[in-house]
Amino acid sequence: MCGITGFIQYKGGAREELARRCHAMADTIIHRGPDAGGVWVDSSFPLALGHRRLSIIDLSKAGAQPMVSASGRYVLSFNGEVYNFSRLRQEPGLSGYSFQGHSDTEVILAAVQHLGVEKAVSKLEGMFALALWDREKCCLWLARDRVGKKPLYYGWCGNSFLFGSELKALRKHPDFEGNLDRDALGQYMQYGWVSQPRSIYRQVRKLPPGSLLKVAQDCKPWAAQPEQFWSASDVAERGENNRFTGSYEDAIDQLDVVLKHAVDDRMVADVELGALLSGGIDSSMVVALMQRISDRPVKTFSIGFWEEQYNEAEYAAAVAKHLKTEHHELYVTPDQALDVVEHLPQMYDEPFADSSQIPTYLVSRLAREQLKVVLTGDGGDEQLAGYRRYKNCLKHWRDVQRIPKPARHIIRPIASALGTGSWHWAKNYAHEGKAVPGWARKLGKINQRSCNWAAISPQEILANKFNRCLAVDQFVPGAVNPATPLSDPSYWAAVQDPLLAMLHYDYTGYLPDNILVKVDRASMAVGLEARAPLLDQRVLELAWSLPREYLYDGNTGKRVLRDLLTRYVPRALIDRPKRGFSVPVKEWLVGPLRDWVEDLISERTLKDQGIFDATSIRDVWQQHQCGWVDHSDLMWSVLMFQAWWRAQSVKPG
Repeated sequence: MCGITGFIQYKGGAREELARRCHAMADTIIHRGPDAGGVWVDSSFPLALGHRRLSIIDLSKAGAQPMVSASGRYVLSFNGEVYNFSRLRQEPGLSGYSFQGHSDTEVILAAVQHLGVEKAVSKLEGMFALALWDREKCCLWLARDRVGKKPLYYGWCGNSFLFGSELKALRKHPDFEGNLDRDALGQYMQYGWVSQPRSIYRQVRKLPPGSLLKVAQDCKPWAAQPEQFWSASDVAERGENNRFTGSYEDAIDQLDVVLKHAVDDRMVADVELGALLSGGIDSSMVVALMQRISDRPVKTFSIGFWEEQYNEAEYAAAVAKHLKTEHHELYVTPDQALDVVEHLPQMYDEPFADSSQIPTYLVSRLAREQLKVVLTGDGGDEQLAGYRRYKNCLKHWRDVQRIPKPARHIIRPIASALGTGSWHWAKNYAHEGKAVPGWARKLGKINQRSCNWAAISPQEILANKFNRCLAVDQFVPGAVNPATPLSDPSYWAAVQDPLLAMLHYDYTGYLPDNILVKVDRASMAVGLEARAPLLDQRVLELAWSLPREYLYDGNTGKRVLRDLLTRYVPRALIDRPKRGFSVPVKEWLVGPLRDWVEDLISERTLKDQGIFDATSIRDVWQQHQCGWVDHSDLMWSVLMFQAWWRAQSVKPG
């Protein structure tokens, strides 16, 4: 795992100046690659590539980057791991390449030289973000892995094309333009993250998962557009049209096979590996297979909380004891967790409001004390129907379809008006310091739930589960809904099964822009590589071809994975409700973080800032404090933006 950055500076400049500039950009992401760094500058074109290295495979200088191909034509700066590099190396045409080491980086260059860029990238299996310079054609290629495990930002700013693993690298270049994208902010307020292809800055984009971007030497700003080399929609549609025809036991056997291959591929490293273990289905499955493959106890790590309702450490310890791993756990005090909050704006580099970012960072820091690489259970829920929300959404979708469409459009505004109107009554109780009556709290929830009555697809029902506010302009005046996988049906898979439609929606939205962002920034902040076997393409293709009843039994999801895990772990250790990886934000906001909240969202601060509707933000805070509605998630979104805003130099847009 590493960090990459670079630029094309069209106005030119001395090579020494370009090198200094690129070194400065790379140094901002040294946490991603603390072991080594390098810069390469073209001798005849104003391009620079930068790299920070976390040495995992081929620890020698033969694995150093940026790396030049044997022919001298291509130069590569690469972040991630390609798990099939050993198999690619044996393919006809590559075996004759003059390899100097045994890194996956060198195999990528050999594949590009032999197959061409597009075909070579389509063959890579793993997590990666790369920048490849073609010296012969003066052309820069950017590419990102299929699911979006590794981040890659890019944009045209001033006279330069900039790119990097994190925004802080781009900000270091003098041409960077930090204008706020108000539309992206509006959608962030709805969901809690900035969805690709947008970023929080108007002049910067995220390269979508499974995409290539070709920037020619004479490319005009934004003339080049990403092109997909892989599509999750294709996988979903093929899966629905070509269902797995074996028995349920056959499905369990096949999942066992593909997961073993996925775990085995991700245990290739020249350093010791471990695993993050929550005690849930996914991480327990990964650890069970790791321990089956390993010839010594696997090191496992978990975080515990003293608050019982948030603690999963006891479950992780029980699974670890059964599997005979070398288990390490840390029970976190509220003060230890709260100490992380002030570092989040710098760590995440863009507004990001999933509060489980805090324990994710803490468990990563614990693991990094002993290791450089861990395996995780990320991806199981989105592929194998693990979230409880799928059950609720399927029920809502069935209910909505029974109501004639004209009636839906009548019911929704009435319900919304009742919800909004109830706040006027509840506010009087709050002002008098009285408890808000139960009937007012129930009406307060109607406003959010009313969205479902106008839904025309299961994806919209699911989107409403994420919504922290009803519209992008509710708190950001003038914002309009940007076209992203969250809101634009053109991104959605054309499938008939509503469960598969929702799995695809989460896989292309929530997974890459929330889950994987959370894990990448938290782990890389301490120089820890996190690998996710469940995100293997073979697992996805099998999962989405299985009959619905193999995944979801009408009450719980991940049926086939649960039953596979019982071959390795007793059912009694895993048969429990899903708890999630969370922290007590609701209590923190009105307790130890209260002064911090008031400072960030004081009426004067909001009005001087000129970004939000100050009255609406203050109303939400009052509603949360008096108990009318639990606005923990929405308030966390506001606070993470405000903290980020203070930490960065951003123009209002």
